[in-house]
Amino acid sequence: MRKTKKKGSGEADQDPSGSPARVTKKTPAAMFLVGEEGPAEKAQKKKGISKGSEEQKKEEEEEGGEVAGVVTKNSNQKGKAKGKGKKKAKEERAPSPPVEVDEPQEFVLRPAPQGRTVRCRLTRDKKGMDRGLYPSYFLHLDTEKKVFLLAGRKRKRSKTANYLISSDPTNLSRGGENFIGKLRSNLLGNRFTVFDNGQNPHRGGGSTDVGSLRQELAAVIYETNVLGFRGPRRMTVIIPGMNTDNERVPIRPRNASDGLLVRWQNKTLESLIELHNKPPVWNEDSGSYTLNFQGRVTQASVKNFQIVHADDPDYIVLQFGRVAEDAFTLDYRYPLCALQAFAIALSSFDGKLACE
Repeated sequence: MRKTKKKGSGEADQDPSGSPARVTKKTPAAMFLVGEEGPAEKAQKKKGISKGSEEQKKEEEEEGGEVAGVVTKNSNQKGKAKGKGKKKAKEERAPSPPVEVDEPQEFVLRPAPQGRTVRCRLTRDKKGMDRGLYPSYFLHLDTEKKVFLLAGRKRKRSKTANYLISSDPTNLSRGGENFIGKLRSNLLGNRFTVFDNGQNPHRGGGSTDVGSLRQELAAVIYETNVLGFRGPRRMTVIIPGMNTDNERVPIRPRNASDGLLVRWQNKTLESLIELHNKPPVWNEDSGSYTLNFQGRVTQASVKNFQIVHADDPDYIVLQFGRVAEDAFTLDYRYPLCALQAFAIALSSFDGKLACE
C-alpha cells in the first residue's frame, strides 16, 4: 500500500462556503487571536473581533466566489451540461484581484490578507554537480507576472538539515544582506524550527538586546501514524498567535529550553497556535489516500498536505502539492506569511528518518 495523496474531484461540490455549519465557526481573526490581560484589553479584544468578523465575512464572500469559479472550471460535468457554467465562473472570479507585492522583503514577512488566499508556485532545481543532494528551491507568486518571493537551499557540512532562505535568488549565503531566515531540523530529521534573520542568542553574549534576538516563526513535527512506517504522514505545526492588531506575537527565546518545540513538548502553548495536517481519506477506486485540493494539485505524492486549525477544518491555512516532477503549488492564508509557508514546505522535502 503506497502512501499517496491526490486531489479528490468528487468532493468539490460538498463544501459550499455558505453552509449552515460555517456560520457558527470562528472567524480567522478570532481563531488565531491569543490572550490579553485586563478588562480594558479584553474590551479592545472583543471590539477587534467584531470588526474583524465583519471584514472577514465580506472578504470570505468574495473569496467564496473565486473558489466557486475554480470548482466550476474543474468540473467537466457542469461545464458540459450548461453553457451558462463558464459565464458564471468568470463573473464569480472577478471580485478577487491578485495579491499585490509592493516591497517583496516586507511582503514575505507580512501575514496573508484576511479572506484571501496567496497562491504560489514552488520549483526545485536539481541541476549541477551536487544539486541532486543539495537542490535549490524558489518561490514565486502563481500569477501571470510570476513575481519572485523567496529562494532556499540546503547547507552543506551541517550536522542537521539546515536550509538558508533568502530574498535574492542569486545570493543564498548566510552572510548576505538578503538572508531572511532559516529552517533547521533535529538530529532525527523529524522536528523543524523556522527562524527569521535575528541574532542567535548563543552567539551574542549576555548583553544582546532582546529586540534584536531572532524570532521563532514556526515549528513542524512529523509523527508516525497508526500504520507504523506506512501510510500518510502526520504533521503538527506550531506558530505564534496573533494580537488584536492582527500582528504576529514575537517569540524570541533566550535559550534552547524556551523554544517552540520545547513549549509544545511541555504543553505550555500560551501565545501559540497548534495546527495539524488534514487527514486524507482512503479511496478504494484509486487505491490511494486522497484530499480535495480544488484542482490546485494534479499529481499524487507523499509530500502533498493541507494544514488546518481544529476549530475549523474547512479553513485551509496552508496547502502544498505536486503538479510536476519539480514543481509544486503552495497556497497559504491568514495568519501565515510567505516565509512561514515556504519553510514549512521545505521541511517536507527532507528525508524523515523517524517517519519514512
